[in-house]
Amino acid sequence: MRRSDACPFARRLGMRVTAIEGDRVRVSMPTAGGMENGHGTTHGGAIFALADQAFGIAGNLSGGEDQIGLSAYIQYLSVPAGATLEAVARKVSETEKTSLYAVEVYSGDRMVASFEGVGGFKIGVPAQKE
Repeated sequence: MRRSDACPFARRLGMRVTAIEGDRVRVSMPTAGGMENGHGTTHGGAIFALADQAFGIAGNLSGGEDQIGLSAYIQYLSVPAGATLEAVARKVSETEKTSLYAVEVYSGDRMVASFEGVGGFKIGVPAQKE
């Protein structure tokens, strides 16, 4: 968790891990201060980055081999409203070579995006214990 919270890109966007509950990871991010697009709403790239951060953390929780993302897909469902977004990531399935994660991004109680990430390229390095 410390390694993820220390990620320079995530820190620049104000992301922080708020909870790890079993195989679920929660990551929050403020939406003010430069996250807006030309319409004055939260930029889709910022939403994607938050979901991707949660996916990456969840994908490396198991204590097995570190892995990096192979692919990701996002659906934007509604416009965020509020000062904070929260992404909740969970493992859906795993094989020897890949894993599948689902991430839901919330603005308050409303889901604003659904993200699916495939983890792969297990890099043969034991995950760092923190």
